Amino acid sequence: MTRAAIETLWREAQARGLLPAEASPPADAAAARPWPVVLLTALGAWLAAVPLLAAVALMFGPLFQHGGAYLAGVMLLLAAVAMLRASLPLFAEQLAVPLLLAGGASLGFGLFKDLQEPAAPAMLALLAWGIALAVRHHWLKACLAAAAALFMAMVFWPWVSHLGAPGGTAAYWLGWHVCLGAWLLAAAREWRSGLNSGLVAMAAGWLVMCLLGLALLGSLGKGVGAGLDGGFAGSYARADWPGYVSSGLALLGAAWLGWRWPSLRRPAYGGVALVLAALAVFMPALGAVLLALAGCAAQARWRLAVAALLAAIWIVGSFYYQLAWPLATKAALLAGAGALLGLLVWPLWRRGSLAAPAEVAGGADRGHARLGAAVSLAAVLLVVNAGIAQKEALIAEGQPVFIPLAPVDPRSLMQGDFMRLNFALPGEVPAQAGGLLAARRPHVVASLDARRVARLVRLHDGSPLAPGELLIELSPLGGRWTVVTDAWFFREGEAQRWSAARFGEFRVKPDGQALLVGLRDATLRKL
Repeated sequence: MTRAAIETLWREAQARGLLPAEASPPADAAAARPWPVVLLTALGAWLAAVPLLAAVALMFGPLFQHGGAYLAGVMLLLAAVAMLRASLPLFAEQLAVPLLLAGGASLGFGLFKDLQEPAAPAMLALLAWGIALAVRHHWLKACLAAAAALFMAMVFWPWVSHLGAPGGTAAYWLGWHVCLGAWLLAAAREWRSGLNSGLVAMAAGWLVMCLLGLALLGSLGKGVGAGLDGGFAGSYARADWPGYVSSGLALLGAAWLGWRWPSLRRPAYGGVALVLAALAVFMPALGAVLLALAGCAAQARWRLAVAALLAAIWIVGSFYYQLAWPLATKAALLAGAGALLGLLVWPLWRRGSLAAPAEVAGGADRGHARLGAAVSLAAVLLVVNAGIAQKEALIAEGQPVFIPLAPVDPRSLMQGDFMRLNFALPGEVPAQAGGLLAARRPHVVASLDARRVARLVRLHDGSPLAPGELLIELSPLGGRWTVVTDAWFFREGEAQRWSAARFGEFRVKPDGQALLVGLRDATLRKL
């Protein structure tokens, strides 16, 4: 909020008798600490902390296997908290932040090494929450509360070592929903009796981490078919109890918002709620995010509401990667839901019935709000359709190429609703992938025979290609390079059908862009 807005609200409060006439607005802290000064001071403090932390590592490094991690962690945390609670110069204040991180990392190392799960993440969650209560700065309270939410969600993951393990995503779903439930309790208390500003900041940080976790849960559809493996449905096409819980949460959020905004209490709003609840059945992370969105909007926490809206859009967008459904079916479902939502919302929009209550709206310019919503919707549709159009163009224009499947560990060949793929790459391809930080993805040269079966012969060094050769771009997955993907997803119960796969069928453009479109057997017959 700008200084002018604060002064305007202050004068309105004085005019209504809520504040004494002689009271003056608080001093502008930003004027005393301009952000360039804070940024440069923080940079200097972090650089100065490097040799300090190196000295601590030299002192306690050999003792880390014998309890030294606890001693170093406690000392660093106590020093950091003492510095953050005191009124110190800006440099010393910023110096405390890397000390806080180093202390937490040391304690985390010791706890995860010595304690059984879920005790270690539970203790770290309590520690992060306690430090958040102790420090004075609201931004740091929010960050520590976010870390506490992450550790609390990890309490529910003890029986899996990673999210790809059987039941891993089920535990992931449960952990983030429990954390969201804790935020709902805090929101209810804030609505009934209020919270101090420090607890409000902590609740905001907690919620943001929950939204990130739920958005990642929605994105897991790219890796395990439905985004829910083992313990759940295994396919969007067959909803199970997490989907019904998600739908119920979406309806609960709609009821909450309708209770707080009487202007929404009309049949069209109920229709919108039912459409979103129906979508949430097939997206088990969507309902919780919609509930958070409704709660933030009901309490006029617009920045958090925008974060929840972005998480919801991300989850709906990840539905595109659900390969158990044909692309046309997914497009028809989303287009139909969008058209139905448009038909329901348009009459309310035209009559201006979607405005928030006066005490919530705060006199915002309705025309600007509508324009912003329209631009946001257009941007989302543009991005989604551009991605679909790009894939469809690659399928239509790319050359058909068949790449032999290399052997993989038989234990990981078939896992639920996806098949592990591997391709024999030339020996000069780097063992480790640069991922998103790589300046340029490598290309391999493929030599084609008469059947268009490709043999990956060498890493492309920029030299001209020989007749019968073409380029294929590699993609980073799991810390290594591969051809497009390392998995093929299918409906449950079809493992026998795909077990005969011996070739991956690709569409490849002249610049090396490739897309996996199917699998073939030993005779190149389509499966």
